[in-house]
Amino acid sequence: MNFAINAQNGGIYMLIEFTARNYKSFQEMAFSMKPAPKQKGLDYSILTQKIGNKVYRGLCSSVIYGPNASGKTNMIGAMDTFKWIVLRGHIRNEESDSSPNTAAFHLELIPYRGRYGEKPVEFSISFIYENIKVKYGLSMNIGTFLDVHASREILSEALYINENLIFRRGQKDIQFGKLDGIREFLVNAFADNQKNLMEIASHNIQNDELFLMNGFKTMFSDKLVSLIRNWIQDCFMVVYHADSIHVKRKKNDRVKKDTAYIDGPLNRAASCFGIHANELGYIAGSDQEEPRLCSLFETKGHRAAGIPADVFESYGTIRFLNLFPLLTAAIQKGGTLIVDEFDASIHPMALMNLVNIFHNDDINIHGAQLIFNTHNPIFLDHNLFRRDEIKFVDWDEEKQCSVHYSLSDFKTAGYNGVRRGSDYMKEYFVDRYGAIKDIDLTPVFEELIRHKGGESE
Repeated sequence: MNFAINAQNGGIYMLIEFTARNYKSFQEMAFSMKPAPKQKGLDYSILTQKIGNKVYRGLCSSVIYGPNASGKTNMIGAMDTFKWIVLRGHIRNEESDSSPNTAAFHLELIPYRGRYGEKPVEFSISFIYENIKVKYGLSMNIGTFLDVHASREILSEALYINENLIFRRGQKDIQFGKLDGIREFLVNAFADNQKNLMEIASHNIQNDELFLMNGFKTMFSDKLVSLIRNWIQDCFMVVYHADSIHVKRKKNDRVKKDTAYIDGPLNRAASCFGIHANELGYIAGSDQEEPRLCSLFETKGHRAAGIPADVFESYGTIRFLNLFPLLTAAIQKGGTLIVDEFDASIHPMALMNLVNIFHNDDINIHGAQLIFNTHNPIFLDHNLFRRDEIKFVDWDEEKQCSVHYSLSDFKTAGYNGVRRGSDYMKEYFVDRYGAIKDIDLTPVFEELIRHKGGESE
């Protein structure tokens, strides 16, 4: 997975909600970053943005728990798939190494595999960027699971700006809302050709292409589409399988052939993490070669040739070094960083410190958001996360699908009630909240031993 690090100053760029239907193990899923009503405490976790007369509030972090095979990775995969569909502007398959999420580019892998037959796959997202509230969604028919020959078709598509409808696309036509609210974003010729443009758009719908990224962009507003694309591309940072992160450094004057460019912040962070090298640097072997992160050592007072960091440093250290530039980019410019397997091979104290960075109002001045799944129970702490920041994914045996819910969905009274100040970790492990599975492999090994014993006799 390649990420170009290009930090820039900005305001609060906030994910509000992401939803999906009939994606892999989910029949439906609504992941909300909106604070739950009547939740108190940990005010540093609340982001606010005023647009016009309306104030929007969002959470700055969220942690997701659930047993293996419950669907946690599928939730993040749905976000990643949606992102890449929007960026390429169509629902055709495409070969790409931009993400390890194969389903994002081979869409026959994403339909829900349940017993209810073929249903449309749906996505929607709400976010705030550059003082604009955006809501965009689409529904598409891509056939059943593994049906590579299905005739794909976008069934519906809709865009809202600041709660006002901009367009709603159906299978045969497009309805437009009042566009006065986005007049500054419209093409210069729109005022004189409004009716004609709308008619042309309605008669030139492509079944497998997003109207947003094609007809609307070219005929109505390249400026608005560019704004939406910028947030999805640069601020909606979805890491599908954290061990696949590879930070892509663009060649520039500071990264010269066979010369190490020392990244100051990365080195200081690595020192805190306890690397063994004297320094870390990016080295490119040729003008065409992508700079590579290397561990640098001194020999007789001179810096020796760098050793690729993934050869010399531990797996956990490499994961941290690759994750760190994404964390700094989010903090520096704002945005939403979503990480699958956030805790793998990284010490819990380092992870705790990273979470606290996002909770620090003096550092997280652009309102960056951190969302991650984990198996580590240390984050089940009412002093660290609000109840509405703690999410769960579980497998529903009866419905044969993944289900998603928040700790704040539980009432505060009764046996299963969750009060502020409760021991979340203890109650999770005694199965008060679900999303935990008792695994006993003893019978498997007992049978294995019996089988081996029989062979040896």
